[in-house]
Amino acid sequence: MKRDVASTIPIPRDTFASLVTDQLRDSIVNGILEPGEQLSEVELAQRFGVSRGPVREALQRLIQEGLLRSEPHRGVTVPVLTEGDVLDIYLAREALESAAVRHIIASSRSAACHEALDQHVTAMEKSEATGDWEAVGRADAEFHTALVKATGSQRLQRMFSTVISETRLCLGVLTGAEAREALVAEHRQISDWIREGNTDGALTALKRHFDDAVTTLTNRRGPQQTTAAVERGGLR
Repeated sequence: MKRDVASTIPIPRDTFASLVTDQLRDSIVNGILEPGEQLSEVELAQRFGVSRGPVREALQRLIQEGLLRSEPHRGVTVPVLTEGDVLDIYLAREALESAAVRHIIASSRSAACHEALDQHVTAMEKSEATGDWEAVGRADAEFHTALVKATGSQRLQRMFSTVISETRLCLGVLTGAEAREALVAEHRQISDWIREGNTDGALTALKRHFDDAVTTLTNRRGPQQTTAAVERGGLR
């Protein structure tokens, strides 16, 4: 009788850590794990049916991404972002993505960049038409990730990977009520200006897009979330 080959091959610990990381990331971004919630290695290990090692690795990865925080006497928690955090995140994003736009146009990468960006804008348009706001949010993040990737700069991409994760923490799941009427059009305009090699136009559209996003996120917070943040010790 032949043995089951799969049962004799140990699954690498890194695979377990990656699976736990992915599931925790989705739970944080989608609001299943709420801001201020404390995470326990023991409880998570039991929930996922793994040892504490992969869970510890997953938590460290998410701390590096900015999706979790480790604080003395509190352990690992889901961050409660203040208005100052939101402003700081978008300050960093504007700096990184503006540098990306300048480099892409100056190095004659506009056509290839536009081709990549256009796919994500089209995906946003289709998702918006069906009211799938979670998909709109994913395509939004993929658009900006593709923009930075088009520079070919590994260092710029590494820096951006952290700030885009924190952006997802800001946004959570986009709702139809919160979606700006010009949201998809803003991305289309950025893409078109890059295609035309118009640096000033692309940078102006990018800044307007970020300013509008900050306004939307600030309005989303509202007095109830601010009160909750204070109660959890999130405002510092």
